[in-house]
Amino acid sequence: MSKLETNTVDSISGTSTLTLGGSNASVVSAGTEVRSNKLSPATGTALQIGDSGDTITIPSGATIVNSGTQTGFGGTNTPIVRAVPSSNQTVSYNSYTTIVFDTEIVDTDNAFASNTFTVPSGKGGKYFVNLQVISNDATAGALERLNIKVNGSEKGSGNYWKQNNNDHSLILSGIFDLSAGDTVLATYFTYAGGNSTIYSNSNYIGGTCIDIFKIAT
Repeated sequence: MSKLETNTVDSISGTSTLTLGGSNASVVSAGTEVRSNKLSPATGTALQIGDSGDTITIPSGATIVNSGTQTGFGGTNTPIVRAVPSSNQTVSYNSYTTIVFDTEIVDTDNAFASNTFTVPSGKGGKYFVNLQVISNDATAGALERLNIKVNGSEKGSGNYWKQNNNDHSLILSGIFDLSAGDTVLATYFTYAGGNSTIYSNSNYIGGTCIDIFKIAT
């Protein structure tokens, strides 16, 4: 038996039947079930199922198995970014300072550079952003603030009052609607009698870091 390869098999516009073959052939009417183990396009071309406005239904109990590359529908939550600082950062008091994240642990779309995440083309949607900082102030009772900035404007912030001079963890997270080209970066503010220190990831494993990933369109 030969294999038939084609892009589209359709009836003439305005009719409801499709005839395959000559007088001995069967007539495939609208609504008739067609059974086959394999449906392939002509070599080197694409296979289209249905037309604009059609509804393709996968019934309950059926399973779609994908061993190839998917495009245009869910299942891959990228971009994904995790970046950390490679060394301690000294922050002057009473000033907003961009947090230095100069080491990328994960950057699936090469979207993170110069401490800034930029939404890639075609990847707009809802993003989860998590910021964690391990720091120490020179003065107990100092005010600290973390900011998540989108396109340079503050979109998320958290204030923390330091009770003692011990190292401590500050965490700020949120969900943001981002479009292609939007930028995200993190800043740190301290109001104390001296400089603060943001510790690198080597001081505290799983410590200072920024995580960004797309969760929905």
